Amino acid sequence: MSTTTVPVPAATGTAAAGAPDPGRARRRRALAQWGFVAPAVLFMLLFFGYPLVRNVVMSFQHYTPSTFFTGKAPFNGLDNWRNVFGDDLFGKALGQTIVFTIGSLAGQFGIGLGMAVFFNRRFPLNGVLRALILLPWLVPMVVSGIVWRRILDQDTGVLNSFLGLFGIAHTPWLTSTHVALLALILVNIWIGIPFNMVILYGGLQELPREVHEAASLDGASAWRTFRSITLPLLKPVITVVLVLGFMSTVKILDLVLALTDGGPADATQTLGTLTYQNSFVQLDFGAGAVVGDILILISAVFAVFYLRASRNDGK
Repeated sequence: MSTTTVPVPAATGTAAAGAPDPGRARRRRALAQWGFVAPAVLFMLLFFGYPLVRNVVMSFQHYTPSTFFTGKAPFNGLDNWRNVFGDDLFGKALGQTIVFTIGSLAGQFGIGLGMAVFFNRRFPLNGVLRALILLPWLVPMVVSGIVWRRILDQDTGVLNSFLGLFGIAHTPWLTSTHVALLALILVNIWIGIPFNMVILYGGLQELPREVHEAASLDGASAWRTFRSITLPLLKPVITVVLVLGFMSTVKILDLVLALTDGGPADATQTLGTLTYQNSFVQLDFGAGAVVGDILILISAVFAVFYLRASRNDGK
């Protein structure tokens, strides 16, 4: 009687040796991902992380010009912070920064939104006009400030010469403590309108046409359609425009230096110019670092607000 021999399968370890290891594949994939991310992380640490930490440390040090030669910057606790908060100029600069930021954002956003809605329609030379409106945004801030300083000059400025044709007396736009901050806000609005218009125009272009057509068929007016449909759909873009506009406006420096240099009588002093004055005019680097930390903290708060708003809009 013959017997049937059943083949014995190979050992489990031998079979597994020839198969790919899932754990090793995952590790290699993770390593490759970190390899792509590493340059960006290194860049952020070197050019953002280190200066940020260094600025925070400096705000607790007695940092003087001699420190650059001796390397000695003894810690002085909260002395720098007490000196800054005890200075009346800090409170004045903080208030003027708030007024300047709110006024600039309101004007830039309101006019930019109106122009975005206007250019959202098709008409001849639409593209050419939009390109021309971008010029104030493309010109360097310092150049814009110098040009506007000549325009707003009390005696020889173009604006006062034009207003004089209508019998309006010359206005000291940049030399009056009551008008200088307003002039600064108006110039910043002129500079920021193109950015707001471009971003909001792009958002309007992405809105679904079917929704507006349905509202029109239902008899909704243009204002009702804009208020009830366009603005809610445009909310994520509006959030981006306002937050980015705030973060660039609250720390503005070059425009103020070019127009008024913080004057007259500190009437246009902001937190940005106060940082510059403390650090590079009075050479009190510790006080300048304190104001810089405050600006960073304010920007960080609005960055967190932006991230939370974006996450909520995505749900």
